[in-house]
Formats: sequence, C-alpha cells, structure tokens
Amino acid sequence: MQIKKFLGSTLKQATIEMKNELGIDAIILGTRVIAGEGKYGGTKMFEITAGIDEELLGQEDQTLNKIETRKGNFADELKKLSSKIYVNESEYNPASSQSAKKKSAVLSKHAVSISIENELKEIVDTLFHRDVQKSVVTSIIGQLKKNKEFLDMSNLDDYILSSISSMIPTYNFEVNKKKKPKKVAIVGPTGVGKSTFIAKLAVISKILHNLDVGLISIDTYRLGALDQLRIFSEVSNIEMLVAYEPSEMSGLINTFRNKDIVFIDTAGRSQKNSEHLKANKKFLDSCQVDETYLALSTTSTTKNLFDVAEKFKLFDYNSFIFTKIDEAVTYGNILNIVSNFNIPVSFLTNGQVIPDDIISADPDFISKMIYTGKIN
Repeated sequence: MQIKKFLGSTLKQATIEMKNELGIDAIILGTRVIAGEGKYGGTKMFEITAGIDEELLGQEDQTLNKIETRKGNFADELKKLSSKIYVNESEYNPASSQSAKKKSAVLSKHAVSISIENELKEIVDTLFHRDVQKSVVTSIIGQLKKNKEFLDMSNLDDYILSSISSMIPTYNFEVNKKKKPKKVAIVGPTGVGKSTFIAKLAVISKILHNLDVGLISIDTYRLGALDQLRIFSEVSNIEMLVAYEPSEMSGLINTFRNKDIVFIDTAGRSQKNSEHLKANKKFLDSCQVDETYLALSTTSTTKNLFDVAEKFKLFDYNSFIFTKIDEAVTYGNILNIVSNFNIPVSFLTNGQVIPDDIISADPDFISKMIYTGKIN
C-alpha cells in the first residue's frame, strides 16, 4: 500500500488534494489539525494521512492516461478542422476574419452586459434586505446604469459603495475658541442615548481638544437623569448646572460665559406629544443655541425614524446623530433618512463606553456599513 500525507487550509481542500493524487479509491487513515509550516506560516492547517493499494493506483493511472490521450487527440482534430474552415473562408472573403473578430467582441460584450444585469438584480435584493427603501434603491441603480459602459464584475462593488456614499452628507464638529461659548443642544425621543452621547463628546472636547466645557441639563423629568449626569460631571471634572424653567437659561449661560463650549442635555420626549416638544423648545429659544443635533436610534424602523425626524423639525436641527449601531441588525434606515431629509450626519455611537464608543461620520464608512450590514 502507498501511504501519503496531504495538507489543506480546510479539511475539504486536503481531501481534494488527496483525491487528485491518489484517486477516489484512496482510504483515509487519519486526520489532524496542525500549525502551518513553511509557506503556510503559523496558519492552522488540516492534515490527512491516506493510503491506496498500489495495484488500484496503477489501474487508475492507466485509465487516466487513456482518457487524457483521447482528449488530446480529439482536441488536435478539432483544432485542425477549425483551422481549415477559417482558412478556406478567408481565401474566398478577405474581410471574413475581421468580421469574425468583431462578432466575437460583440458577443463578449453582450455576455458581460448580461452578467452585469444579473448582478444588478442581486444588488437590488441585497439593498432591500438591508432595509433600504425602494425609491432609494431605484436611485442607486439609476446611478449605476448611467455608468454601465464602465462597469464590470471587478469594479461593480466599488461603484455601488461610491453611489451610496454620494448620498450621505456629513458634518464635521468644530469648535474655535471665541469670546463667547458655543452652545450645542441634543434633542431626541426617549431612550436614544442623548445623555451618554453628551458625556462622550464633552470628554473628547475637554481632553483631546483642550476646551473648557460646561454642561446644562433641562432633563428634570426623567427619574435619575440628573444624578447620572452629576456623577459624570464629578468624575470628569466638568462643571454642570440645571435649569428647571426656561427663564433660568440665560442666567446659566452667563455663568458659563468664559467656557469654550456648553452642551445642553434636553429631556427625552415622544414625537407624538407636541406640548412636551414645545416645552423643550422654550428652554432652547431662551438661550439661542448655535447648533442642535437630533439623536436617532438605528434600532428603530424607517417609518418610526421618519416620524421622529418630521416632528422634531420644530427644533430646526442642523445634524443627525445615529446611536446604537452596535445593536442594530441593518443600517438601511440611515440612508433612507438622510437621503429624504437632506440633513448631514455628524456622529455614530456604538456602545456605552465613555468616550471610546463614538465615531465621526464618514460617508465611505457609512456606505460600507449599509451595504455589507457590518461595522467594519
């Protein structure tokens, strides 16, 4: 019996290597997982020890040789016949050779076109699976078809990502030290993570940008909200004040007049309660905020996010913050919102850790996240 060992990056690959050399009559004597050596580096490899009766191996080699000989003879005859046909045709029609080449090119281009069309259908299915709206999918496919002559299977994904990226406006958070503080308010429905986001951005502003930061909370309705923010302010050594009435806001802002930036944490309100929304608005109007961000949870449906974004227009917000991307299953709702409201994205949050779990919005990053369904 002839015994040999075969390696593969997978058990299947090692089995294929075994059958290619010993044939289908080979008997597996043992398998094991080993650390790769030589060209395989330290990669985990699968080793198969196999054997075959030498008589069976000889018979199989003879059979394979006969098959290969027949294949070779048949291929040679076919080549000779084809050569005669095209030579004879060229003798009677000198343009026939060039015509054949043109026909071949046209057929090849047609085949590529069919492949692209089939691939576009799969892309449509993928985008629908990522919860991208039909109107947005139509827009993406429309962009691809405009560049159809440049598309092939090697660059199609790049064109898709570029198309999605072009539909995502972003906004860079900047603070320049001035004579008066920049006032930034965060609004949004209950439970989207506004207070956690403010804590992250406050620490980043203080530690990374060396800014003098102040916090004002008007969230006096939610149980434990003030205690949570107070603990954070004490730990981070960031001064915090509380406003119970809109009339108090101007005085608190004056107290923070020497700060570089002041973050205002609002009470989470349902978009369905217009009275509560108006009450929050009075606080912000009384201090004339410079920027207002709307926080939205990516775990919500597109329909719900549309309703929130529409009702919170009352605050004339400048940018979106998409929270909880680490908890969401798909991210098509981000594309649906920004493409319909034409409001830029400033930040994404992906966890509770302060200040680490926050990402500055980047169109390419978000487009990959939407298309692949993964946070890369």
